[in-house]
Formats: sequence, structure tokens, C-alpha cells
Amino acid sequence: MKRIICVISLLLLVLNLSAQTLHVVVGNTTYMFPATQAGEMNYTDGSTLTIVDKSFTLADVSRIYVDDSEVTDNTVQVSYSGSSASVKVSGNIAKYIVPTISGAHVKLVQSEEVDDNVGEITYNLTGTSTDGEFYMEGSYKATIELDGITLTNVTPVYSGAAVHIQNGKRINVKVITGTENTLVDAASGSQKGALYIKGHAEFKQKGTLNVTGNLKHAIKTGEYFSLKNATINVLGAAGGDGINCAQYFLMESGSLHISNPNDDGIQVDLDGDTSTGETTDHEDEDSGNAYINGGTITVNSSACGSWDSDDNEAKGTSCLNADGDITITSGTVTMKATGSGGRGIKAGDSDTSTGGIVISGGTINVTTSGYNAEGIESKNTIEVNGGYVTVNSYDDGINSSQDMTFNGGYVYARSTNNDGIDANGNLYIKGGLIFANGSSSPELAVDANSESQKKIYLTGGTLVAIGGLESGASLSQSCYSTSSWSKNTWYAMTYGSTTFAFKTPSSGGTTMVVSASSTPTLKSGVTVSGGTEIFGGAGVLDASVSGGSTVSLSNYSSNGQGGFGGNTGGGPKGW
Repeated sequence: MKRIICVISLLLLVLNLSAQTLHVVVGNTTYMFPATQAGEMNYTDGSTLTIVDKSFTLADVSRIYVDDSEVTDNTVQVSYSGSSASVKVSGNIAKYIVPTISGAHVKLVQSEEVDDNVGEITYNLTGTSTDGEFYMEGSYKATIELDGITLTNVTPVYSGAAVHIQNGKRINVKVITGTENTLVDAASGSQKGALYIKGHAEFKQKGTLNVTGNLKHAIKTGEYFSLKNATINVLGAAGGDGINCAQYFLMESGSLHISNPNDDGIQVDLDGDTSTGETTDHEDEDSGNAYINGGTITVNSSACGSWDSDDNEAKGTSCLNADGDITITSGTVTMKATGSGGRGIKAGDSDTSTGGIVISGGTINVTTSGYNAEGIESKNTIEVNGGYVTVNSYDDGINSSQDMTFNGGYVYARSTNNDGIDANGNLYIKGGLIFANGSSSPELAVDANSESQKKIYLTGGTLVAIGGLESGASLSQSCYSTSSWSKNTWYAMTYGSTTFAFKTPSSGGTTMVVSASSTPTLKSGVTVSGGTEIFGGAGVLDASVSGGSTVSLSNYSSNGQGGFGGNTGGGPKGW
């Protein structure tokens, strides 16, 4: 014991003579005290050393040494190496952090005594383990730095998640720029996700994060989820969603790629019983809304659904599913659902008829091929003001439970087995360019719910509708129809100084209807060059066209024409 006292005395003397750092090692945890903070260190009762209010039992201390390393206040560093892990705690917060380490399984408990005087604590995770985890609990905001961490949890000790953050506050998740990080959870346990954050999760910086969920969700947040700059790859979610969050989902920039979820790609839940609606800067918002304001989102889903006889609709998984509204202003969104009853984009709840969709910009590509799968569906309204929307679906291409409005943008909607565009309220076409393709009669290119005295109102824009319009449409802008049309053929519609070239599908309804701001001319079998491709190559803006033959156009009236409207009750054919 006298030898220990002498060693400590010598180290303290050295520490006081230079701007160095005192390291106190307890098991696999090292506490780091800068000389400028160490101050007076008390050695009492022959067994306890106290430094900056942190008391150490000397019997637990395996090493004390001094070096010239630098310490950043309010930081905890967790390093993984194979079957073990080590923790370094900055001295100013040593008394607030209680670490427990079992092999490469690390648990950190943040004291309830942390307050505004201490400030936010940053936890830096680095290294690799094939059987480890990081579990942290506390009551305050925190920052988690994913700094080149590869972590797979095989035999859970504290949680089945690879990373589990129990704090119910805002958590900054910094995916450190230039790093690649991989998280995989255990195949058993009670975890809600491979990466679980009880509170708000804000993903930032320009690194890459790969996540695989072997039990349920890949990423689960108890409150809102936001992404800026980082790249997140969800490589699977065995029993749940790729991303499951509450309150709202916000995509500002960066990249999000989701493959093989067993349920929805992205699920946004209302946290409480009543929506706050969108709030200023999303402050205290609980809306169930999804906002896509930039970046790239790609979701591929093959999970299947079933027919719900209570709601009279196919209930499948969705690439993007929000309890509230979905607003897209920018970015690139690509959704592909191959499972039965699937949805590319779905907003709202059938019980409350909430959840509208507004598209004002961006590029949206949706493909569904599963039985009775729809492209874009809203349980409330749909409004398109801009952007490029391309939908290829088995069932309705674009469907709303209430009104649908097109004010601008470029929209392609094709269904191989139902309506291209289907509004169960009124459908307003005021602007933009719409290329709609429905299947054979009684399905339509463009449908409104005439059974409930709703109708199509066409007052502007450019329209090509293969499969015709629902009968009884109000046509303030003149429409024209062809006596026939050819499959897989390039057509060119010219109106004024504008030419829109388009390729017809391999199947569809009998009637082709066209409309534009001025009387159009139509040619079939043209050769197309130049211009700007849209709709996945099915359309070309400002194209140069040559050859072809002129198509005879007749004045079109929707009275007595069209079909029987969309499916309004019961299960789809063959379901």
C-alpha cells in the first residue's frame, strides 16, 4: 500500500509540473483527467482516491499513468476489437457515466445528475466486433458518433440490438464523414430494431451506415426521424419495417436505400391519438407526416399482403407508408413493390380518412407488379403541382379516396389491370402534362367517382389518355379522340410550338383521348430524336420528329362514353 501511495504522489507531482493528462484505468475503462482540471486530489481512508469528484477504490484500479495526450470534454470513446471492448471517459464527466462491460457488450448509464451545466455528451463508437453491442441509457440529449464501427450482436447481454439508445430525447447520430459503419442485430431477443433510439433521431454528416434487422425493424425510433447528408443502406428487416418512426419523417438530403423489408420500407406512425398537423419548423409536431425535401430514396419491397374484408381493400406492404400526409418538394424517389396488395406510396388511414399527398417537385418513380398492388394511394386527397411522376402498376396507378387535383408537373400513370388515375371524389385537371393508361374496359385511363355524383373537371393542361375518361366529365378545354391506336408505337402530339412525343403501351383500353391548350395535331409511327426524355423513356419533351402518318381526330364528349368507374366495393376480381 505504501508503494501505491508513493506512485500516486509521484504521478500527481508530474501532472502538476506540465500540461499533461492523468489516466486512471479500471478494468476496460480509462478515465482521462487533464492537468488543468485535476486540481487537488484527495487520498483518503487508505483505499480511495478522488479526482474531480470521481472516487476510485484503489483495489479496482489496475493502472495509473501520465502522458501528453489531449482530452476533449464531454466525450466517451468506445472502441471494439474482436471479442472485447474498451471505454475512455473524459474527466469532467467521469462521475456521471457508469460503464459495464462484458466482453464486447458495453452498457453506459448516464447519471440523472447531468444538467445544463454539464452540457451534451458525445459517445464515439469505433472498431469491429462479431459479437458485441452498445447500450446507453439516460435522460438527456446526446450525440452518437458512428466512426467506422462494425458491430454484430449474436448473444445479447443488455439488448438484442447492435446499438440501443434508451434516452427519450433528441439524439444526434453523426455518421462520420468518410467512414463506413455496419450494424446487425441478434436473431433473438426483445429488441425493436438493429438500431433503436427511444427519442428523436437526427442522422447527419457524410458517412455511410449499413443496417440489417434480423428480428424486427432495421431502424426504429420512438419519435421523429430526420436525415441530412448521410447515406443509409437498410439491407434487410426480417420481421418488420426498414425504418419505423413516430411523429414524422423528414428527408432533407443524403441517400436512403432500403431492400427486403418484411413489412413496409418506411412506416411513419402517429405517436398520440390526435394529430398536431404540420407545425412551424416541426416544433413539437406529432402528425404522422412524411416530408421529402431532397436527397435520394430507393425502396425495393417483395413482401405480400392479404385482402381485408372489413375495409374492402387489399392490405399489403408499402414502400412508403405514413399515417398522416406525404409531402414531396424535391429529391429522387424510387419505389418498387412486387408483393401482392403492395403500395409504392401510401398516405393515410382508412378508418379516419386522413392522409393526403402533395407533390410539388422532385422525380418520383413507382413500380408495383404484385397482384392488386397500387402505385400511389391516398386515403384523403392528392395534389400535384410540379415534379416528374412516373407510375407503372398492377392495380390503380394513382388513387385517392377523395378529390385529386393536377395543377402542374409531368405525370405518367399506367395500370395493367385497372385505372391509370382514379379519384373517388372529384378529379380536377388544371395544368401540367398527364399521360394516363388504363387497362381494357370497364377500366379507364382517367376515372372519377360518378356513382357518387363526382366527376372529372378538365380546365387546362395537356392530356393523353389511353383508355378514355369517365362519362359525365366537365370539359372546359376541348378534347379529341382517335378511332383507334397502335400498341408499342411512337406518337407525336403538337400544339402551338410545343411537341410531346410518347410511346404507347403494349396493352390498354380502346379509346385514346388527347387535349391541350390549343387544337393539337397527332402523328403515328414517328421517328423521335433529341429532346428531353421523361417517364422512363415513354415520353420526350421538345422532341424532333420525322415521318409517321397523320391521325384523324374527332371532337370528344364524355357523355355516354368511358366505363363503369373504379372498384367501389367488395374484393377485386379473383382476390
